[in-house]
Amino acid sequence: MTNDDVPIGRRVARWRVRRSMTQQMLADRLRRSKSWVDKVERGVRALDRYSVIQELAHVLRVDPEVLLGQARSTPAGTPDGVDDIRAALARYDTPQAPRQAPEELRRQVGYAWLSYQHAHYGQLVRVLPGLLDTIQAVRSPELLVQAYRITSSLLVKLGEADLGWLAADRAMSTAGDDPILAATATISVAQALRASNRDRLALTAALTAANRLLLAPVCPADHEVGGLRRDQIARQPHDQRGEGEGEGAPARQRPPGEWAVGGTLLLQAALAAAGCGEHRQADELTERAAGIAASLRGYDDPHRTNFGPIAVELARVLVAAQRGDADEALRRHSTVMRREGWRRLPAEYRGAYLVDVARAYLQVGDLRGAARALVDADSVAPAEVRCRPLARTVIADVARAQPAPAGVARLATLVGLTR
Repeated sequence: MTNDDVPIGRRVARWRVRRSMTQQMLADRLRRSKSWVDKVERGVRALDRYSVIQELAHVLRVDPEVLLGQARSTPAGTPDGVDDIRAALARYDTPQAPRQAPEELRRQVGYAWLSYQHAHYGQLVRVLPGLLDTIQAVRSPELLVQAYRITSSLLVKLGEADLGWLAADRAMSTAGDDPILAATATISVAQALRASNRDRLALTAALTAANRLLLAPVCPADHEVGGLRRDQIARQPHDQRGEGEGEGAPARQRPPGEWAVGGTLLLQAALAAAGCGEHRQADELTERAAGIAASLRGYDDPHRTNFGPIAVELARVLVAAQRGDADEALRRHSTVMRREGWRRLPAEYRGAYLVDVARAYLQVGDLRGAARALVDADSVAPAEVRCRPLARTVIADVARAQPAPAGVARLATLVGLTR
């Protein structure tokens, strides 16, 4: 049994014994009865108030998180180093960085992606300035676009949406005429615009890029396309044929990674449409993305989109909540959390979704759903809750409820909020 699986009452008993205290001694220091302590330790009496847990922790000389089985491992607050990233983005001269082999740079970019996907934001803040300098000196469009995308995504997380948009715009400029690089850069542009409450601009950018990519003609080839062999290329879904193709026309062939980029752009467009009140369009775009997701199986996701049926279902939850249909959102949310694919998503993706769904449930007045999502997000990816200003705002709003759920009260304390 892991520490998280141990009932809180048993943890209280363990720490009481470690402190060489009897149940009566603990009861006296808490100014409660021995019967109360006994019932807590046996799990007969629930500890559902954070103030009581804090009192117990104080007497036992441990942090409250230790009793809750969620020892604090991620510091709260925005990681230091954002100014160094800003300086790296503001540098227009070619940095005098030591030359590195392309494979070594790919390894470093891959490491940065992994740090992001595991929500190690403090570590990534320290790595990115040097990585940007090194890659700008090499001037590899592919690696630069990836580095700018990572930078943009991180900055959006840390509440620097305008700076994130700048990094995304750099990715767009670097992509040039390469259609797939431009499309992946547009994902970051749409995310940054949505974070800046510019949903209509995000909708236009994402939908234009999605249509440009998905409706563009593709010439079959026997050589590698976009890093994928022909035997890895998926056939285009029947309902995604371009204009001018008849029922009898053969489906074009396109690398599955490109379909994933197009599907991701459609989901970004759907979320942006929901954000500006275009709910019917949001549903239509989500359905288009679902058609693509249904045709993709086992691709290696070379463009780091995490696109698939689960991503579509998560978007449907958020679209339903934006529409004000809390019942549908809650139903879809509870269903998708039980699906096997949910656990395979990166920690960052799951944590970000849970913070977003908490905000969505708060918008429709469902405080219990918001609280549950926040606590789940902290268990999946603590940095999503403890480092993001957006999450702090949601925690503060939920914590105003009287009485606040113990889990949210704990998070409020962790991130330095007072009630």
